[in-house]
Amino acid sequence: MQETLWVALGGAIGSTARYWIALWALPWSRTLPVGTIGINIVGSFIIGFFGTLTLSTGRFAVPEAARLFVMVGICGGFTTFSSFSLQTLDLLRNGATMRAGINVVASVALCLAAVAVGHTLAASLNGHARQVAQAAIEEEA
Repeated sequence: MQETLWVALGGAIGSTARYWIALWALPWSRTLPVGTIGINIVGSFIIGFFGTLTLSTGRFAVPEAARLFVMVGICGGFTTFSSFSLQTLDLLRNGATMRAGINVVASVALCLAAVAVGHTLAASLNGHARQVAQAAIEEEA
């Protein structure tokens, strides 16, 4: 039950941060959801970096509750795949096929790159760890 509370608290923090950043990015998100793209890139970097850095077999191990707090709670509340999907559909429905394509390619490619950079950076600090998640639930963030 305590882990559930940590995930819920992390989710509240991540969701609030997502909302604030989306509001801040609104002036740049009129034609392309720049805020959502940025949020997903940052969240991808965080989960790649933190997941790799804090493995139980590494130098910076933290309790599983802390990993769930960050990876499932904060990152799960912060990243916005459902928003990304809705915004892409809206772009397509409004005839902005090129912008929808840019949104998909930029989001997927940049988020994959961000998680890889986060993992690589943390792996260099953590004995060249090869994994990010150590429990199946961590991959559900």
